[in-house]
Amino acid sequence: MRTSNGLRLLVGYDGSPAASTAIEAGALLLPGAHAIVAHLWSPPYADAGLRRRLWTGRRDIETFVEAVEREGGREAERLAEVGVKLAVAAGWSAEHLARRTYGGEGVQLARIADETDADVILVGSRGLHAGRALLGSVSDMVVHYSSRPVIVVPHPLLLEEYTALAQGPALVGWDGSPHAALALHRTRELFAGRPVIAATVGPDGVATVVPDAPDAAATPPAAEPREQGHHIRARTVAESLGACARTNGAAVLVIGSRGRSATRELLLGSVAKATLHRGHRPVMVVPASE
Repeated sequence: MRTSNGLRLLVGYDGSPAASTAIEAGALLLPGAHAIVAHLWSPPYADAGLRRRLWTGRRDIETFVEAVEREGGREAERLAEVGVKLAVAAGWSAEHLARRTYGGEGVQLARIADETDADVILVGSRGLHAGRALLGSVSDMVVHYSSRPVIVVPHPLLLEEYTALAQGPALVGWDGSPHAALALHRTRELFAGRPVIAATVGPDGVATVVPDAPDAAATPPAAEPREQGHHIRARTVAESLGACARTNGAAVLVIGSRGRSATRELLLGSVAKATLHRGHRPVMVVPASE
């Protein structure tokens, strides 16, 4: 399904407060989109208390396994449907998707995004895993393996950061490389109607706005990439971009990736990693083009 604005989002949802915050923030960042709310569930599916209730003894192990899978599947569907209700209440149209997995939830979400032709993946900063929040693990893996832009929403958001979501500009980290130009280009496409500004960090570690930064369409394809902030620490660059985003009331901070290996693994680079963990507001990572 395509909405009037044409955007499809894959939302990783595990029922945690971080996942709920991601839906609420995402709907403000990209209003009118269509959300595919995905819940991934993995062994042992049901929680320990439910497994004890279902246990009937070793002689009937197959019946026990079937019961655990049945109850786990039912709970996964329920959680995905809860995510749909939150998405609809936030202003999106939505559908649910529950899928069984055996680990590697971040990789699975990246694959599902390809299967469903999602334009963007949205996750909370604490990830998702069988209904339990795991700090950073799943969201990090989604960013590393996705061929599509990924928005990671931190939890919790401060009032100032939440207020900026509706109308604040999108701030793109700029270093003059093709990766930054592509990130700027994709940001202008995805956040059409929202102000977009570019900021660069100088040798002194201070971020300044770059007027009239060219996007991918204006960047020569043969240009050699260079890592943003190669002359200063990645942490300094990330913190400076975060401060610039705060000063300009940015709704989202955008970073371009450095490339992709033969195994499709994203080579983020130290600056993108640092920004992802220190942005203190939604961060969108735009992968290099195939």
